[in-house]
Amino acid sequence: MPELSDLSQSHAIAAGPASHDRVFRGRASHGWLRALSPLLLIVLWQIGSSTGVISSRTLAAPSQVLVSFGSLVASGELQHHLLISLGRAAKGLAFALLLGGGLALIAGLSKAGEYVIDAPVQMFRTLPVVALVPLFIIWFGIGEFPKIALVTVAATFPIYLALYAGIRGVDAKLIELARVLGLSRGSLIRNVILPGALPMALVGLRYSLGISLVILVVAEQVNATSGIGYLISDARDFMRTDVIVVGLLVYALLGLTVDVLVRWLERRLLAWRASFVGAAT
Repeated sequence: MPELSDLSQSHAIAAGPASHDRVFRGRASHGWLRALSPLLLIVLWQIGSSTGVISSRTLAAPSQVLVSFGSLVASGELQHHLLISLGRAAKGLAFALLLGGGLALIAGLSKAGEYVIDAPVQMFRTLPVVALVPLFIIWFGIGEFPKIALVTVAATFPIYLALYAGIRGVDAKLIELARVLGLSRGSLIRNVILPGALPMALVGLRYSLGISLVILVVAEQVNATSGIGYLISDARDFMRTDVIVVGLLVYALLGLTVDVLVRWLERRLLAWRASFVGAAT
């Protein structure tokens, strides 16, 4: 019955925006629930510390962590270490984008490049980056370069894997259509392949940002005199669990911040792509 079919389609189209608004309002009304469980954990943590269930030598109370955070900020020490850590992470990530992105383009766009590059990359990516610390110290000394190099190595592989998979995952029908339309190889890459691989590339960027922060913790605890990792290492020597928790919270907030930034970038760059946003319940 075409009349009923047309009517149902018209009703779905008309109800679409209203349904989307209801989903948005439902999410907004339940958004406060996201903060409930972390707040509950902090309250239980404080109660455990106040009653002596959690020893201060084992883990400082949230109130003490807050006091230490305020004193570190007031003295400028936290900002100093944070800026140094951000600088190292940014440099390492920039090199990783160039290296991982370049290798992925060569391997993804060329069969010969795949034969030469993909196998060694797949082999080296299984090596634990932490195990490279002694070698990097022997090769590069104990200055800034080995710390940045560790971040670069760790962040390169997610970028390579995601971009390579994105390039090879572009719909073959789109490639065929572009060739029928007479697009040159350069135009094909710019207008079809790279936009199609962009979603996966951003996923790789998100993973690389997270991994770079994790490796930075290790790198800054090896012969370092500055950085959040050094701050944590120094606090460990003096059993300052409050300062250790402050450093861990800084890393957690950095991870959350970069994830929000990448999500914002995805919304801007992938505005053309319709995607599933989840159900209201």
